[in-house]
Amino acid sequence: MSSLGIFISIISALTIGAMSPGPSFVVVSRIAISRSRFDGLAAALGMGMGGVTFAILALAGLTALLSQFEWLYLVLKIAGGAYLIYIALAIWKGASEPLALSGDVAGKSMPARSFTAALLTQLSNPKAIVVYASIFAALLPKTVPTELLLALPVGVFLVEAGWYAIVALAFSARRPRKVYIAAKVWIDRAAGAVMAGLGLRLILSGLNGK
Repeated sequence: MSSLGIFISIISALTIGAMSPGPSFVVVSRIAISRSRFDGLAAALGMGMGGVTFAILALAGLTALLSQFEWLYLVLKIAGGAYLIYIALAIWKGASEPLALSGDVAGKSMPARSFTAALLTQLSNPKAIVVYASIFAALLPKTVPTELLLALPVGVFLVEAGWYAIVALAFSARRPRKVYIAAKVWIDRAAGAVMAGLGLRLILSGLNGK
């Protein structure tokens, strides 16, 4: 298979993975709908950088290290789950706080904070590095051409940031925002419950060694 064919295969597989619902989707959609479109796009960039980090780690062979030191992988899973639960508690706690509307911005714009929150959420799931590494291991040749080493991080960024930019644009539109404002308490609590469930599942899988 040519380098272009390998690149397309890897990017297609990662695109399907990026579009699967999970904590990243919850975080980006909530940021876009509760803060601003700009914040949502900043969060999308954070997801993109998280994906690039995973791609680079996978190319560097981190999975082999995690396989050799199983305890390290378990620690990462438990720490990642704890972070998701922390985010869940913050969302639940702020559910009853009103939003200050100003023009087309639902809440106070904090792009740097939105970027960081998205990046940390992306990096909090160590299973993602296994997914990346598995796809790379299955599709990359033993000797990876230089052009692929350079192109894959760029492609991963475009996939992750591009998909979540679409999510941010969709959820920052006027109608979704009106729905959110009308049912903020319940939507935030539902989002918090989902995040907590995902975090707890990650911790339990780590404790059970799965």
